[in-house]
Amino acid sequence: MPTEIPKTSLPEGAVIQEIFKKIIADGYEQLIAITISSGLSGTFNSIRLIAQDFPQLETFMFDTKNIGIGAGSHAIKAAELITQGATFEEITNNLSHSTDKSKIFFSVATLEYLQKGGRIGLVSAVLGNALKLNPIITCNEAGVYHTVAKSRGRKKSLEKTVSLVKEFVGNHQNVRLLVAHGNAEPEALVLVDVLKKEIPQANEILVDQISPALVVHTGPGLIGLGAQLLD
Repeated sequence: MPTEIPKTSLPEGAVIQEIFKKIIADGYEQLIAITISSGLSGTFNSIRLIAQDFPQLETFMFDTKNIGIGAGSHAIKAAELITQGATFEEITNNLSHSTDKSKIFFSVATLEYLQKGGRIGLVSAVLGNALKLNPIITCNEAGVYHTVAKSRGRKKSLEKTVSLVKEFVGNHQNVRLLVAHGNAEPEALVLVDVLKKEIPQANEILVDQISPALVVHTGPGLIGLGAQLLD
């Protein structure tokens, strides 16, 4: 990444078609397709259109209006419901009412990659880096990137991110916390301990590396903190 910024793209239609064919060949009759926000990627619409070519497979499309681990948490919830023996209708109904129950906030270490990827202008990036501004980004109700706060310095930015997660959780008692990082594991593990202290009622904390398809736009050092409300 120091010398070249890779490009990202949605899966080719032929690839999606082959996956559909394999699902049917394996004997499945119902499919739950959970994707990142349609406001950030054409993946949702591409799968939706291809699904129409396979009427023998009852397909439920779920647009998470979210990104990264915030979107992935919905897939985890669906898998848990399947394990618990929930019906297709029960699972799809649960998902349909859960879009706003998962939230992720990303703290960006540098504005360089947002500028290189065309997300912000060069002047804004130079000025922001000079002032050591660290934006905190989430997805709004339309599933589009939205800057919720700006802090000067890494430490204040991460503290603010923790406070945003705590505010989102509120008084909810059945909660799953989410921590993702882009080559910043030591910081991520420190924040796991902070979240445990600030939100002690959490059932569990999921920690993982951020997908390259996301970190390519934000650069190494990205930290994502969030929560999924389960009650």
